[in-house]
Amino acid sequence: MANRWIRPEVYPLFAAVGVVVGICGLQLVRNICINPEVRVSKEKRSAGVLENFDEGEKYAEHGLRKFVRNRDPEIMPSINTFFSDNPPS
Repeated sequence: MANRWIRPEVYPLFAAVGVVVGICGLQLVRNICINPEVRVSKEKRSAGVLENFDEGEKYAEHGLRKFVRNRDPEIMPSINTFFSDNPPS
């Protein structure tokens, strides 16, 4: 029975879905653990709305965003320049 449903052709689909589920899980854990607007414990929930802009800025400006801020939006810049730029004369 399992041989009919699990074929080698669907392994890439399983891998893609697994990666997406992993990314969603990591984002959920990130939001629960370090998002300043999410409060899980009762003590923090009773504080209400906090005006903590420094913590919000720290959450929004994470390391990956700082790393890619001043870079070109290219995945493979060397290959892009090889195929798009004019060859040297």
